Amino acid sequence: MSDAVERTLILVKPDAVRRRLIGEILRRIEAKGYQPIAAELRIPAEEELAAHYAEHEGKPFYQPLVDFMLSGPVLAVVAEGQGVIPGFRSLAGATNPTDAAPGTIRGDLGRDWGLKVQQNLVHGSDSVESAQREIAIWFPNL
Repeated sequence: MSDAVERTLILVKPDAVRRRLIGEILRRIEAKGYQPIAAELRIPAEEELAAHYAEHEGKPFYQPLVDFMLSGPVLAVVAEGQGVIPGFRSLAGATNPTDAAPGTIRGDLGRDWGLKVQQNLVHGSDSVESAQREIAIWFPNL
């Protein structure tokens, strides 16, 4: 893990918002020592999602993922801290909640939705470059 302070984009997805898990997810982020510096609850625009998931366009899961993300409010959060990118991804757990370890957000709070793996509570940027690109989409003035 790097000693540099990084920023990452975290999306609390519609399934977590519907289940009223925002507080618990933010509690875990802060308990890990990461600082939320921006947050906004909103229903994303389709254009934002197209830009966010551009690398997946044309893949079979792309449109179901976009449709799911349009299904309700999303809490977009920018968090910062030392090693926040790999740290949050570890805190989130494996993409499929069934495979996620106990103690992780997805392992403790996720549900097995079969093929609907996109309903996995949270998204976290996977690299510094992705974080910069994603933060610019969701928080262009930051």
